[in-house]
Amino acid sequence: MGTTSNERLRRAVNAADLRVLLMALFHRTGDHKWLQEPFLPRRDVRLVADFDAGLPAEVQEEIRAAAAVHFEHDAAPAVNDPGNELMLAMMEVCLGEKVAPDYAPLMREDLRFVSKDQGLSISEASRATPDALADVLIVGAGVSGIAIAAQLERLGLPYQIVEKNSEVGGTWWDNRYPGCGVDTPNHAYSFSLGTRPKWTRYFSLRDEISQYVIASATEFGVRQNIEFETTVVEATWSESNGGWHVTTETANGVRGTRFVRVLISAVGVLNVPKTPPIPGADRFTGDVFHSARWPETATPLSLQGKRVAVIGTGASAMQLVPAIADGVEELTVYQRSPQWARQIDGYRSDIDEESQWLFQNVPFYLEWFRFTMWWRYGDGLLRHLRRDPEWAHPERSTNRVNDRHRQEMADFITSELDGRPDLLSNCLPTYPPYGKRILIDNGWFRTLTRDHVALVTNPIAAINEHGIETADGTTRKHDVVIFATGFETKQLTARLNVTGRGGERLERAWANDSPTAHLGITVPGFPNLFLMLGPNTGLGHGGSTIFMSECQARYISACLVHMTERRLSSLEVHRAVHDEYVERLDTEHASLIWTHPGMTNWYRNAAGRITALLPWRLVEYWSMTHDPDWSEFITTPLTSPLTSPLTSPSATIGETTEIS
Repeated sequence: MGTTSNERLRRAVNAADLRVLLMALFHRTGDHKWLQEPFLPRRDVRLVADFDAGLPAEVQEEIRAAAAVHFEHDAAPAVNDPGNELMLAMMEVCLGEKVAPDYAPLMREDLRFVSKDQGLSISEASRATPDALADVLIVGAGVSGIAIAAQLERLGLPYQIVEKNSEVGGTWWDNRYPGCGVDTPNHAYSFSLGTRPKWTRYFSLRDEISQYVIASATEFGVRQNIEFETTVVEATWSESNGGWHVTTETANGVRGTRFVRVLISAVGVLNVPKTPPIPGADRFTGDVFHSARWPETATPLSLQGKRVAVIGTGASAMQLVPAIADGVEELTVYQRSPQWARQIDGYRSDIDEESQWLFQNVPFYLEWFRFTMWWRYGDGLLRHLRRDPEWAHPERSTNRVNDRHRQEMADFITSELDGRPDLLSNCLPTYPPYGKRILIDNGWFRTLTRDHVALVTNPIAAINEHGIETADGTTRKHDVVIFATGFETKQLTARLNVTGRGGERLERAWANDSPTAHLGITVPGFPNLFLMLGPNTGLGHGGSTIFMSECQARYISACLVHMTERRLSSLEVHRAVHDEYVERLDTEHASLIWTHPGMTNWYRNAAGRITALLPWRLVEYWSMTHDPDWSEFITTPLTSPLTSPLTSPSATIGETTEIS
């Protein structure tokens, strides 16, 4: 930072989040007085806490004055890595509440106080024997594919990525509808490694996130290993060769088959649009498309002055509808069921100049701001999503706190729709909040009250040449029909046509829309196959998908290091281990809100089993995936060298044995 104008610094610290500034001040000085009264922030459970931390004015001024002195010049911090005990104390001071000790090592890694790669390395002996290095094919270059590729790049393991699109980003490349953005704060929804981006908003829109993911792929050194516009047609395990024969196809129809020892699926979850089979949709003469397939033409699609229909009221619709409402002549929203939504201060706000300066110039300020966002959008909610068997009102909520959250959101919706009882009756959900994804209000309810906007709750019967017919016999004319109807979420990796040991098909193993995997990562009968964002790793209570991807990248890379160092041909999870994990997972879900009777959501299958969501705290999943238990795997030793990674089969594999 060098020497900074005290006036410039003073302006910035006057606008600082004092919880965060206190932590930065302690790092710089090492003075424990900053972790004691009268400087202790007051607990604030709101998603966006007051920056004054609930402290008296004179205490606020003392903190700011000290910061203006200590950060005027560059200096080595008195504390870099606080260690677990001090880290825990700092987190508790920052939040004004007790924190479980298991969060300390997690956050020390996430905030880069210690290396995220500790315990992971390839020995010089293995590097001197290239045939021992397990070559890897990664399918998909979204955030999860980049996360695992970056990990392999740091380890020096050979890998290639195939990506169906022409650019990286996955869902952030596919989805480009107006208003598309993130509903987790950027400072938590970002990679823990790499350059901290200079976000322009606290909740960024799609273009900024897409640019960040593209820049990250380049910074992490993985971009040169990506084959774009290439899809996987099928993948078959070869018992004799100890690896995967993978058939791919390019955009111009050229097919080829390659051999790799390890296959990692990073195909994502929210990228295959789901369009309901409405009779007559092919007869419509106007523009019709899914929100995730917004038309890309030389002349951008204009909705100006058009009669637009949006089918669906989920997350995409709640972002899209307010974004297009101003320019259209008529806007009709077709709703199957209402959604709970909450208001978040600052959701549409730019990051002010002073905060940007603090992020860029005050050491440790950005790290601790990331922590506060991670925490507020993390595990705190999960304990309130348990079903209380003694609760008197199970028809509307699952426990006392859940009922309070319901009332808060109901009050907000009621205030937004003041004077429109017709809308209120159709916009208040009857199911317990958080039973489906909680949405963030982006002006949705106010948009529905506008004169040229209509909410239709009668079921759609058919689409004709000029519009949509509903079950009550009404036909409404439209120029554009947009499906905001979500995604196919049950097939996951099975859509790659994967055949494992003994000819077992993954789609058969996951029959009846019930995909399962140990830790969401490994499946018995499918050696050397690893899943990113696999079954039951979605987040229904908070948190960041990127965090989950980095947990899985750590676990998978540890497996590959183990294979390399132990000269293993294959690694496969024991079926008993997998089955025991799935049983524990299902038992945990049985007490959580998503299995509430009568609840319908895309998280569960027709039998009522939750297939999409994680039932554990984020810190528990981090612990589960940090260091694999080798007794959980069947391993096969490599008995002769491989040749030509990523090209052809060539190994003689020994008998399958179990080692630890």
